[in-house]
Amino acid sequence: MLFNLARPLADEFILFNLFRYLTFRSGAACLTALVVSFVLGGPLIRRLKRLQRHGQPIRLDGPERHLLEKKGTPTMGGVLILLALVISTLLWADLRNGYVWAVLFLTLGYGALGFADDYLKLTGGSVHGLSGRRKLLGQAVLGLIAAIWISWLTRGPLATGLTVPVFKEVLIPFGYAFPIFSMLVMLGSSNAVNLTDGLDGLAIVPTIIVAFVFALIAYLVGNRVFADYLQLNPIPGTGELGVFCAALVGAGLGFLWFNAPPAAVFMGDTGSLALGGALGAVAVAVKHEIVLGIVGGLFVVETVSVIVQVFWFKRTGRRVFLMAPLHHHFEKKGWAEPTIVIRFWIISMILAIVGLATLKIR
Repeated sequence: MLFNLARPLADEFILFNLFRYLTFRSGAACLTALVVSFVLGGPLIRRLKRLQRHGQPIRLDGPERHLLEKKGTPTMGGVLILLALVISTLLWADLRNGYVWAVLFLTLGYGALGFADDYLKLTGGSVHGLSGRRKLLGQAVLGLIAAIWISWLTRGPLATGLTVPVFKEVLIPFGYAFPIFSMLVMLGSSNAVNLTDGLDGLAIVPTIIVAFVFALIAYLVGNRVFADYLQLNPIPGTGELGVFCAALVGAGLGFLWFNAPPAAVFMGDTGSLALGGALGAVAVAVKHEIVLGIVGGLFVVETVSVIVQVFWFKRTGRRVFLMAPLHHHFEKKGWAEPTIVIRFWIISMILAIVGLATLKIR
């Protein structure tokens, strides 16, 4: 909004020329989201505590210490993340940009699904909210709409093609099946972050790291000069998603302030489904879906651990891990929660470096 208001004045007042620069608006979006989180965080958490007398329902079959240490902690902290993200994005992004609206639509849609899931868990006093089938159906419908929207905004063969990291000339044509593929990327990313969100700070920091990487990718892909230099496929308009990702970084940092061990609030499905969906939508828009799988490799491993556990248990009646997702396996082995969280953060940082390397290796 500020960009749209300041743009006509840029030629007359040099100060307003700053609003033309994506780097300035991205930095401002990050700081704005951080400030909004700090201002709204305390009052929102107190409100959630009053409304949720018993806090988030805790799994009885989970690690025993969770019943003692995490009982009574409110959930739905994802509302704080979404408020900071949306306010900051609307203030600093170019509101004429279709990519911004498509990603916001998917983020808020998944957030609404997560909110409904959290609400049903709280009112029912159970860890069971929306049925898995209803949740997946809702994610699929919203993801398909966003995928078609993004494909419509993208020009040429890139609209329905999959790029491959490192191999600059490779573009796999999916044709009319591409929206289905894109929907699966968004759905998979959303549920992967959701599965990772099991310990204080575990999901939000890798999300911040991935968002930072994709803020840079969006900026480079949206700038033809940089895209040509790095031999990337330029996609006009996607640079504005750098503002969105920067706002996500700020909102994530603000939430981490309250989610750091011991957490004052959990993000719940309201946050995890929305954040994962947002990362998936951005990856689809900037045509770096495979890079998302690398940078967000921690989310992938957590998801695979659940799939392997379920598959092997149904086949043999035995478990591969002491408990899935993977972070609970290490809890069962006796690792302290901060040890697990920090080591997973380090892995996420390493994967981010690997993902960034694919931009230069051609």
